[in-house]
Amino acid sequence: MLGDKTKEIIRKAYKSIGEKLENFTPRKQQAYLIAEIAKTIAGEYSKDRKHIVIEAGTGTGKSLAYCLGAIPLAISRNKKVVISSATVALQEQLVLKDLPFLLDTSGLAFEYCLVKGRQRYVCKHRLGLACHTDSDTAQVAMFDEKPKASDVKLLKRLHDKLSSGKWQGDRDSWPTPIPNHIWQHIQSDKHSCLKHLSEHTHCPFHKARELMDVADVLVVNHSLLLADLELGGGKILSEPEDSIYIIDEAHHLPDITRDHSSAMATVKGAIEWLTKVAVTSDKIGKLCKSQRAISPTLKLADFTQEIIADLQKVNSFLDANQQTYFAKEKQYRFENGLIPQNLKNLAEDISSTTKKALSEVNKLYNLLMEEVKDGEVQMYLAEPLLAESGFEIQRLENLEKIWYMYAKTDSEKGAPLARWIEKTSGKRDDYLISASPIEVGFFLEDNLWSKCEAAVLCSATLCALNSFEHFRKQAGLGNNDGTQYKKLDSPFNYQENAVLSIPKMQYEPNVSDEFTEELIKKIPVILREKQANLVLFSSYWQMEKVADALRKKPKFKVQVQGETSRQEIIKNHKELCEEGKTSIIFGSQSFSEGLDLPGKYLTNLIITKLPFSVPTSPVDQAQAEYIKLKGGNPFMLLSVPDASKKLIQSCGRLLRNEKDTGMITILDRRLVSKRYGKALLDSLPPFNRNVEY
Repeated sequence: MLGDKTKEIIRKAYKSIGEKLENFTPRKQQAYLIAEIAKTIAGEYSKDRKHIVIEAGTGTGKSLAYCLGAIPLAISRNKKVVISSATVALQEQLVLKDLPFLLDTSGLAFEYCLVKGRQRYVCKHRLGLACHTDSDTAQVAMFDEKPKASDVKLLKRLHDKLSSGKWQGDRDSWPTPIPNHIWQHIQSDKHSCLKHLSEHTHCPFHKARELMDVADVLVVNHSLLLADLELGGGKILSEPEDSIYIIDEAHHLPDITRDHSSAMATVKGAIEWLTKVAVTSDKIGKLCKSQRAISPTLKLADFTQEIIADLQKVNSFLDANQQTYFAKEKQYRFENGLIPQNLKNLAEDISSTTKKALSEVNKLYNLLMEEVKDGEVQMYLAEPLLAESGFEIQRLENLEKIWYMYAKTDSEKGAPLARWIEKTSGKRDDYLISASPIEVGFFLEDNLWSKCEAAVLCSATLCALNSFEHFRKQAGLGNNDGTQYKKLDSPFNYQENAVLSIPKMQYEPNVSDEFTEELIKKIPVILREKQANLVLFSSYWQMEKVADALRKKPKFKVQVQGETSRQEIIKNHKELCEEGKTSIIFGSQSFSEGLDLPGKYLTNLIITKLPFSVPTSPVDQAQAEYIKLKGGNPFMLLSVPDASKKLIQSCGRLLRNEKDTGMITILDRRLVSKRYGKALLDSLPPFNRNVEY
């Protein structure tokens, strides 16, 4: 239960913010959110499933609400708050703006930090070795060839700034991009940059982790969160049972989880790097003083040869079945995830042998690490081999994962894995073997929802067609299991501030040429002079054709996504708006999310057609196929809910603040002509409507 003491702390914090912030207006929605989040985490709705899913429209102040609702409870119960987001922009907003603001104005005392993956940090010891300009053994061991003078100059600057405390050692805070060919030699890795080794005790990654240990609030991205969960939880972040998770931008979580759970590997490419594994193991064997290196070295050589032989059989099998798999396209998806038995047999052998090879590589790695700790092998000699064997471990883990996904028999109770192969070309022809789960809810349930202390999932767009059901199934949340679902409308006055117009159109978008010509005629009429115009397209081809046609008329100067950077387009757009001139941006679907143009920076939004996604990816096709197999309609169960969410996001570009005004025009007659059109319209905010049909 939510105790009186905690309630009072939250009330005082909210009051303190109001007193210290000029023109602060308490919002009913925000106060309601804070209370609901706090009550859920306290276990007032369910003691076992302290989960709440919140769709909070723009302007509800959800980041402040979840911080005030969660942080006081977490501190009182000795738990950590883990705030996870999908985008760098939101992480920066939290760390640079929202959390410092809360700390300054609320009277709450807490520590927070941004948590990044290990490979975003430099290894101080490796950077020091890399700075040696003479041809000593350490530098030769680190680099395949002596680095250029310009590279050494950069390395020395990095080292000087790190040593003087003027750089914290993370790649993102260095003012200019650090080239990959440099960074890969100096980045921290889990196989050689270990805290218990004296040379690495003060590396930036370990210092960052020390800050994390004392922090009450951790800000992470979804990918790092999933990486921790895949390792069992508590390996990178705090233990799930000691964590209150705030999943912001939660609508991205299912897709990112699916990407994270997929695997792929080439055939010939794998054969090539496997031949080098034995070379590395031989080097470790020669460097180690112990005779214990002999057995794993010999076994590893045998196992890698077995894997190579089986991969060559896979290559021969695919070569022999060119007409079956690649007669029409370079990509082939196995129907219902079912692969030929002989390929399945090979997959079982490769997966099994790769697992054995992994065991031997790990033995050699651990043996070399022991000898470094015991002082029998010098660190500068061991480090390149530790890093190389660590890299090989990662590759072997991935190889084992993809071939296990091909070897396993799918459960009859759930969706099959999507499995597909692709013929690649470049420096050499190859085959790319890929697999991905269709449904990921079980992973999130097993590794997150069933283990965590509490979870708050929030976004401006979680509902599809006014229901949480689509997201609930995607995210693996149970039905009637105690999880709370709350939908808070934005405080904006949609009726007064915006008009949604659906003008009469002759053609539907599926008649592409005629529809494009109609757009060319219609859009110039709808564009507003001396205002900020954003036109959203679902097709790059269509966007470019309309832009070319408009540019032939001297009246229209159009900025088109892709021709310059997003930042440059927005900068130019704002300058034109400040000068009171006409600005026109043409953007694709990616401009419909995360684009913040408040006030005069956007007053006229045009959406050319409903954002239906064509299931072109093998995973989407496999999901549609599975729904059909179960007797469902993929269009109504997948495409329409997905389009609903995207349309809400697109319309959400217009009103960003309570005083914003403007017009939204949707040039797709299917909103009126199709049965699903009404449901899509009804899911939008209550704009003042002008329908010409």
